[in-house]
Amino acid sequence: MKPVRSVLFVPGHRRSMIDKALASKADALILDLEDAVPEAEKQLARDTVADVLRTAPGTGPQILVRPNALDTEHFGRDVATAAASTLTAFLLPKLYGRDDVVAFDSLVTAAEISAGIARGSIGFVPSLETAASVNRVDEILTGPRVVGVMAAAAKNADISREVGFNWSAQGTETLYLRSKVVVAARAAGLRIIVLGLWQELDNLEGLAQFATDNCDLGFTGQVLIHPKHIDIVNDVYGLSAEEADYYRGLVAAFESGTEQGLGAVTYAGEHIDLAHANHARQLLTLAGHDH
Repeated sequence: MKPVRSVLFVPGHRRSMIDKALASKADALILDLEDAVPEAEKQLARDTVADVLRTAPGTGPQILVRPNALDTEHFGRDVATAAASTLTAFLLPKLYGRDDVVAFDSLVTAAEISAGIARGSIGFVPSLETAASVNRVDEILTGPRVVGVMAAAAKNADISREVGFNWSAQGTETLYLRSKVVVAARAAGLRIIVLGLWQELDNLEGLAQFATDNCDLGFTGQVLIHPKHIDIVNDVYGLSAEEADYYRGLVAAFESGTEQGLGAVTYAGEHIDLAHANHARQLLTLAGHDH
């Protein structure tokens, strides 16, 4: 899975919304078969998502699908329907431990074989929205197919009910939760670490601050529920042209120094060494820039 800054949730039974999302600037879409779909519309959602995946051009946003949880009657049909070569990953809901990831892996492997696509080609992005999943994040992220992680920290959602926190825009009450997920993801070698989500649709200034705070904490992107949030989030989690030039120059200065036998050099008035160069290379890579 390629790095993502913006990941837009779209209800799986709303084809017109999906088509608009496919034409948006979002880096990825989550086609939802779970909470955003009424019980009576579950089959319509599966049929719609299957058609979208069948006709997807392979360009534009990466496509993820959120199936229903393992304690429902829908998850098996969700997985079987959505397994396609155009699917990047499943967003796994309501996990409690690594065994849940293994259970989904078995289902997806069978679905890949049935669909005639390469085994292991579909990734997993665990969604950490239960207290148990946050507590066991290290073991969950070592599960099969895991290519990224989503930390839930939304107001009045599953995670706030599970943990019992009172949400604030500043996020003091979820700082430990969010930090734990970032450290676990980095330890597992993951570079797709997204947070969900900002629910105040018209508070764009609040969204920008929320995204900035979480980017500073180590998250690489954010899950969104409205298209008008895409540009703001892409700007916050991406690199501006000026920032990209700065980091390219830093890498070039360090590499020039090493050719002269130097382990550290001065760049833009600052001391830099290998750690700084590697950090710059990583930022450029995640943002899709050459270095």
